[in-house]
Amino acid sequence: MNAEAIREYAHLMRELDLTGLEVNENGATIRLERGKAEEDVSKPQEAAVDMKEEKGSLITSPMVGVFYTSPEENAEPYVKKGDKVRKGDTLCLIESMKLLNEITADRDGIILEVLGKNATVVGFGTPLFRISEGL
Repeated sequence: MNAEAIREYAHLMRELDLTGLEVNENGATIRLERGKAEEDVSKPQEAAVDMKEEKGSLITSPMVGVFYTSPEENAEPYVKKGDKVRKGDTLCLIESMKLLNEITADRDGIILEVLGKNATVVGFGTPLFRISEGL
């Protein structure tokens, strides 16, 4: 991995306000870390402990990135509280490394709660939605 690529990853970390990034490329692994981000992404994770007693289950972020509830600014969100979803329906987008990744429902259910806040940084395992078991 060359210095230019490392600079690009460092720039991405600043842009997304990430505190850490690990990249595997051509058999080489590099881990970049910086001071704590302004937004504390651990708060939603603490909320997950409290929600275990509530009905439904959590859909969590599979990656670090910026959480978006809709396909573009000022558009209707993909889902909102009370919406019925089918397995494979798009729930949100997470922008990571300048790529938009669709996060889809892993089962049929009803959105009980939208936990993620639009246009904020989320980490691995950050709760995004609480969904019922079945329709």
